[in-house]
Amino acid sequence: MPIKSLGEMLRSLRERQGLLLREVAAILAIDPSLLSKIERGTKNPTREHILKMARIYDCKEKDLLVAFLSNMVVNVLDNEEFANDAIIEAKKKINALQKRKGK
Repeated sequence: MPIKSLGEMLRSLRERQGLLLREVAAILAIDPSLLSKIERGTKNPTREHILKMARIYDCKEKDLLVAFLSNMVVNVLDNEEFANDAIIEAKKKINALQKRKGK
């Protein structure tokens, strides 16, 4: 089964709720063309948009945030030869930082 992009995921959630693009855009206080670009993957949403969409679409914030954050990583590391190595190293650093903070 193919992995859905963040935009595809957001479009599916919106359609599942039976909401029009312009309705969601109005709630988010953005232009419908921007939301369309987010759903097509040509523009990135903000973290605030993602949190609002989780409420609008009645889904878990964590699920959308994980998709949003992983999308950010892919955007930065796409076409990098050592992307997987960088991800492994970043995970080690994140774990060490969280350990120091007591998380």
